[in-house]
Amino acid sequence: MLWGIDKSIPDNLCIKWEDFLLLAAGLSIYRRYVKHGKLLICIFPLIAGCVTVTSQPAVVKTVTTEPVTGTRAMKAADFNLLGRISVSNGNERSSGSLRWQHTKENDEILLFTSLGQAVAEITQDHSGARLITAKLEAFYAADVESLTAEILGWRLPLNGLQYWVQGLHSPVTVSEKDLDSENRVLAIRQDGWQIRYSGNSSSVQTENNVQRSKVLKLNYKDLKIKLVVDSWEIE
Repeated sequence: MLWGIDKSIPDNLCIKWEDFLLLAAGLSIYRRYVKHGKLLICIFPLIAGCVTVTSQPAVVKTVTTEPVTGTRAMKAADFNLLGRISVSNGNERSSGSLRWQHTKENDEILLFTSLGQAVAEITQDHSGARLITAKLEAFYAADVESLTAEILGWRLPLNGLQYWVQGLHSPVTVSEKDLDSENRVLAIRQDGWQIRYSGNSSSVQTENNVQRSKVLKLNYKDLKIKLVVDSWEIE
């Protein structure tokens, strides 16, 4: 597998650790503050493990969308995205970073290891998909999903992800969407994939009806992909 570094992105992205010891009834209590105001409390030795205190919006309705074809199908908005990606596929785990430039005509994705070493350059346009490895080996296929499955060992569902990363469903196939009380998308199920949104920024809705989510979790059978968006620009 080309992406061999086993360093998965944790569910709680820590930006500051403040550990201090409290003595109370013989218990050692550690408090750690993590990103987005979540409080992680670990109590030893009586309790093994940690509890994350957080709140998730409730699903109030699920809607089904039908495919749209031809000129009625809405194109995904152009964007530039910088982020981190963690992949778990059976017993194999890997993580790194990515740069993704999307336009209506083509996509270009650069994958790096956690140490910043280049892994692959992936491009897709009207003629198909191409993947160039760090050894400058070039591979071609009709689409990115089948190409990455063959070369990297895991699927990158680019045709759908260009919409999902913006909180939208792909217009070309049937989908199910879970919505909260303010009609914000909490999850999408489409083409065999389940996409769940988390992070405080998932509630941000732009004037173009684009939902900017901090964290996306994608499941497809035994494959789990976690995408953390550090920065992006809608064009």
